[in-house]
Amino acid sequence: MRLDKFLWSVRLFKTRTIATEECKKSKVKVNGLIAKPSKEINTNDIIEIKFHLFTKTIKVISIPNQRIGAKIVNEFIEDLTPDEEYAKSDMIRVNSLSYKPKWKGRPTKKDRRDIDDFFTNFSDN
Repeated sequence: MRLDKFLWSVRLFKTRTIATEECKKSKVKVNGLIAKPSKEINTNDIIEIKFHLFTKTIKVISIPNQRIGAKIVNEFIEDLTPDEEYAKSDMIRVNSLSYKPKWKGRPTKKDRRDIDDFFTNFSDN
């Protein structure tokens, strides 16, 4: 099976197009070598995928015939990603949330109601 189709079928990417683009950007390695989307995947191959600052490492256990359900993904791949990578990903997620401005863009309908309530209560006093 082709690399891009495999990555899509085991749900590492949402679409085959995204999987192909990531391979073309050299963000996917098979057995330590940068791989093209058309690379044939075999059992026991080690695949490294770079997501921003986080690198996920998986081992191919078997190859599915079609896209599989999320519940049975573990029958086809083994996650070899070190815990430090997951900790790095959590740290990035927490830090990115703290830098977001609270009032970015237009207020929502709920925000407008809260603002109106605040001003009506403020003017009543």
